[in-house]
Amino acid sequence: MQFSTNNNANILNSDERERYKRHLSLDGFGEEGQIRLKNSSVIFIGAGGLGSSAIIYAAAAGIGKIGIADNDKVEISNLQRQVIHNNSEIGNYKTDSAERRIKELNPHCKVKTFTTRINNKNAINILSQFDIICDCSDNFGTRYLINDACVILNKPLIYGSVQGFEGQVSVFNLKENSPNFRDLLPKPPEQGLIPSCTDYGVIGISPGIIGILQANEIIKIIIKKGKVLDGKILIFNLLENSMRQLNLKVSKNAQKINDLKTNTNDYESEINCENIKRISHIEFKKIYQTNLNEIIIFDVREKDEFQKFSIKGSISLPLSFIKEKNSFEFIKNQSFGKRIYTLCQRGIRSATASKILLQEKIDTISIEGGIDKLGNINKLN
Repeated sequence: MQFSTNNNANILNSDERERYKRHLSLDGFGEEGQIRLKNSSVIFIGAGGLGSSAIIYAAAAGIGKIGIADNDKVEISNLQRQVIHNNSEIGNYKTDSAERRIKELNPHCKVKTFTTRINNKNAINILSQFDIICDCSDNFGTRYLINDACVILNKPLIYGSVQGFEGQVSVFNLKENSPNFRDLLPKPPEQGLIPSCTDYGVIGISPGIIGILQANEIIKIIIKKGKVLDGKILIFNLLENSMRQLNLKVSKNAQKINDLKTNTNDYESEINCENIKRISHIEFKKIYQTNLNEIIIFDVREKDEFQKFSIKGSISLPLSFIKEKNSFEFIKNQSFGKRIYTLCQRGIRSATASKILLQEKIDTISIEGGIDKLGNINKLN
């Protein structure tokens, strides 16, 4: 793999020699490895939990050019795990916050930011500017998009994901015969069935560790040392203190990726639920207790879940059925003159259902926390 070069690319100045002296004295790394890092460029898609630690350690190691793509702003709830940001950055774009942190840490790193969401129109142009792509995103649509762009551009992709106390790391598309993300998951899961960090939660240390492991794979690829996770999935579990590797092979039925137009539906698989109306379980309990005749509750879990336990007065309407166009007329007829509330186990599928219905101009309110938070609400009536 050939990396781009810049002025003084093959020389370390006195500050760099002092800064990287532990690398220079490391057997198998040395000055040659440090110069390779200096001549390399890596873009990180996402400056959140994974990106925070991956970016910091890549910058500290001496990656010459670092790209950061993210369109979110720093929120106080980010700081539990997104350690590249701090209190003073709340309300600022994560790209700006991360750039400031890198420059404080290592002024030798050149930083290029993209305060935008990666999409099928800009992905090729942005990713083509870098040697290695590091996926620190948090949704399937972006992961498939980045993967396909890397295949088209023939760029190595460092993959990481976390949920709860567990995380995964792998390297895709490193060589001509290497697997890519679609060999792991050919198609995105059903909408609403996979919880995000917002819905399910994540221990702050988990993205920190996985992000560091991503940075480690980047460094190994650049300095050409060690065993890279090419064709391997590394699974790390913090609760069990366990780490295991699984083999991943190229699928015989793999779809050929020629452009970013073919799989557009995969890139849009994540429904953005930012604009839907929500209600806390506490507030909904008050409404349920006093205004039950004025509302209608659609339980969007599957039939078997509904049969095991359901809220009194709710109507079973699985998310899979809501996706069918013939469901919309049924919903309108059933809910005439009433406020519609969507309900599921944790509030994940109900948010997705509300978003689908909002697109059909059916106004609904998703109950946050779902049945898990409501408990045995039937006792209230």
